[in-house]
Amino acid sequence: MEALLEDYISPEDLKNFESNYTESRRNGTLTSQTQFEYAWSLIRSKYRADINRGINLLEELCSSQLGEEKRDYLFYLAIANTKICDYSRALDCVDKFLLAEPNNRQACDLKKIIKDRIKRDGLKGAAIAGGAALVVGGLVGLGMALARK
Repeated sequence: MEALLEDYISPEDLKNFESNYTESRRNGTLTSQTQFEYAWSLIRSKYRADINRGINLLEELCSSQLGEEKRDYLFYLAIANTKICDYSRALDCVDKFLLAEPNNRQACDLKKIIKDRIKRDGLKGAAIAGGAALVVGGLVGLGMALARK
């Protein structure tokens, strides 16, 4: 599952998917499959703006589909939101997926990864805040010592 979160698309492949999507849209022949392929390529990009565009396309698909297709879109939305560290939205997507298919191994693994990342990022944030407080405290102490002289 980690490999899926660390998978990046080549710029050439992304350009090909974009061309297919743009041409299909211009011709009025856009299918959900073509839109999904482009969205999937976007969320495999290294750039946050591309991932956000992919999320928008997947959300469009998700709102217009039912059943198995919607579950697939929810799964990939969870992956995309995890990649941009929007863990609450990622958990929401994976939970909706698991309502329909509670024993799906990949979704369960993804949920565990999301929760681990929430915990890891929370600890990083606490360490940064603690370090900043220590620095500020040291500067205040130094300022007070210099003021006495």
